[in-house]
Amino acid sequence: MTFEAIAEEIRHLSIDERKRLITLLVDSFTEDIPSDAEQIYDIMDFAGIGRHLYDGTDAQDMVNEIRREWDDRP
Repeated sequence: MTFEAIAEEIRHLSIDERKRLITLLVDSFTEDIPSDAEQIYDIMDFAGIGRHLYDGTDAQDMVNEIRREWDDRP
């Protein structure tokens, strides 16, 4: 059945039936995610993920170096 056909059938429903349909549709968005669906991550899952990139440089020293590089541009 096409979307257009379903939409046409919906137009023939009573107001109460349409309300029930809306509830059914909204509830379908909050059902459990199937196991094959894309993983949803919590922001805390990423804690420490870039730790290996830190080389011990002081943050202020790094900012100062970047500013010097910009000031020394031709």
